[in-house]
Amino acid sequence: MINFIFGRLTLNSLPHQWFTIGGTVSLIIMALGGAAVITYLRRWKWLWNGWLTTTDPKKIGIMYIIVAALMFFRGALDAIMIWLQQSLALGPSHGYLDPSHFQQIFTSHGDIMVFFATMGFLVGLLNLVVPLQIGARDLAFPFLNSLGFWLYLAGAALMNTFFVFGGEFAATGWLAQAPLSELQFSPGVGVDYWIWSLQVSGLGTLLAGINFLVTILKMRAPGMTLMKMPIFVWSALCSSFLIVTVFPVLAITIAMLTFDRYLGMHFFTTTNGGNPMMYINLIWMWGHPEVYILILPAYGIYSEIVSTFSHKRLAGYTSAVASTIGVSLIALMVWLHHFFTMGAGADVNAFFGISTEFIAIPTAVLMFNWIFTMFRGRINLKTPMYWFLGFMSTFTFGGMAGMVLATPAADFQLHNSLFLVAHFHTMIIGGALFGIFAGITFWFPKFIGFKLNEKIGTYAFWCWLIGFFLAFVPLYILGFMGVTRRLDHYTNPAYQPLFMTAVVGFIVITLGSALQILQIIVSIKDRKKNLDTTGDPWDGRSLEWATSSPPPFYNFAVIPEVHARDEFWEMKKQQKATREEKYEDIILPKNTAMGIYVSGFALLLGFAAVWHMTLFVIIGFIGIVMCIILRTFNEDTEYILTAKEVKRIENEHDK
Repeated sequence: MINFIFGRLTLNSLPHQWFTIGGTVSLIIMALGGAAVITYLRRWKWLWNGWLTTTDPKKIGIMYIIVAALMFFRGALDAIMIWLQQSLALGPSHGYLDPSHFQQIFTSHGDIMVFFATMGFLVGLLNLVVPLQIGARDLAFPFLNSLGFWLYLAGAALMNTFFVFGGEFAATGWLAQAPLSELQFSPGVGVDYWIWSLQVSGLGTLLAGINFLVTILKMRAPGMTLMKMPIFVWSALCSSFLIVTVFPVLAITIAMLTFDRYLGMHFFTTTNGGNPMMYINLIWMWGHPEVYILILPAYGIYSEIVSTFSHKRLAGYTSAVASTIGVSLIALMVWLHHFFTMGAGADVNAFFGISTEFIAIPTAVLMFNWIFTMFRGRINLKTPMYWFLGFMSTFTFGGMAGMVLATPAADFQLHNSLFLVAHFHTMIIGGALFGIFAGITFWFPKFIGFKLNEKIGTYAFWCWLIGFFLAFVPLYILGFMGVTRRLDHYTNPAYQPLFMTAVVGFIVITLGSALQILQIIVSIKDRKKNLDTTGDPWDGRSLEWATSSPPPFYNFAVIPEVHARDEFWEMKKQQKATREEKYEDIILPKNTAMGIYVSGFALLLGFAAVWHMTLFVIIGFIGIVMCIILRTFNEDTEYILTAKEVKRIENEHDK
């Protein structure tokens, strides 16, 4: 009976190592501190009714960004621990981390930054911007949007639960490479935490992808054809298509690994007919399109920023759309370049090498679109444009490195080296993360109501750009010198100066992050000076700028009719009113806590499955099913905002 209730969970599972004790204490202090502040301000009811149970995509988007920022900080702590270990672990000195702990940190860093930081930021921005840009009041499935966020948060919580219970995470690399992730080599709970945190959060991401796909295809404003959509919406559409296509592959692959570990099956084991190489194929069938799931929304952000701050229509709109679609399709055909060395043969390697080089063509077309947009434009060099220009330099640099890795002969020498690590970080940081910073800076006044401090934002950008090259160019050089990734100790003294330089680069990046936090603090302090009273602080071109800042919870009092590609720009040129006086009743979704309940039971199920706590697995599963049934049969999920109330809100805003 004790095993039925508690499974493998014992007193020895509680924190007993320095890093688990430190992590647990930090989590407890942050939780108690947050609860104390909310209690002191008497904001629990406001928090519950106004935010936690909301179905408003703008508020859900902001919550995504807040959680992603916290996870980014968590992943950055892992990064500095990795770099410090590598800078110290020369010869007789073995650094301050043992090999197993180093590999756990390596795995945790990758998973947190990809699944919970970058993905969280981008899904948050999609929630904020996509409905407004297409002239919609909400997403197609408001409840699924809320549920998706809470599943994402539950996965993030489970990812960090190992600090409190278990004391270990997967030491297998961020994709839990088989057979390392099989019971034969990883008998502890670390891989199980990896499995369930990714399954729970991955389901949330899949729901988000379905939601955005349906919203963009079915809820555009009257007159907005596909070829009148902003490029950011196109990038969201293509990214959502990739999510819906490849996240089921991730779920099935992890499920097969789960069957191996829990039911004694042999999909990916080294014995009894298992095939570890099949795991690598399947995980990268998801893994490489995932890179473009992250990059494509950034492309859309850059397109919006370049057009707005150049005061011109985006050059080559049709080719930009075709390139975005082209990148999405080719992204599905390049996964094998991650393991050219597996012995597939010259024909297979040649196909995937050529496909990888082909994907550079639509990307290059987009870059020329941006350059031609700036050509003879009246460029307004604000912080979002700095991030874009920084992207152009880093992404070009990283793209050329990608062409080297796309060549099988070169990849045979550079495979599994720090050259690959540097390339990947160049694309994700210089591409996706710079795009996130650009997008947050660009749309901040729209959704918060005031601009961010320009001077501090510029300083932060330069710290990030300089720190980035200081941190990652040494890794390219080390890769050429033969240094492999996941290396926790070395004997060649020539490596240490380059590792030390990388640490200096990280310190400069950290200064940039500190300046970004200072930028927000100073901007809040000076918010009255920088209020956006027009709704259009940057002289924008698309429909989100046609609303007030921040937009009302129903987005548009009257759904706009679209006649041109840059509809708001045309409205301003024609001096057309952005709001008509003829209001109608609006049907809106009610707030619901059901997403919290479902995700709470999912978190319980995942935690119980990690520890083989059969009773709580059953409780978690039944709880999920019952919540879904209750939601399904609940017909009281909407309310009517009367035209009279809409008029009152609009008139109050005008005053």
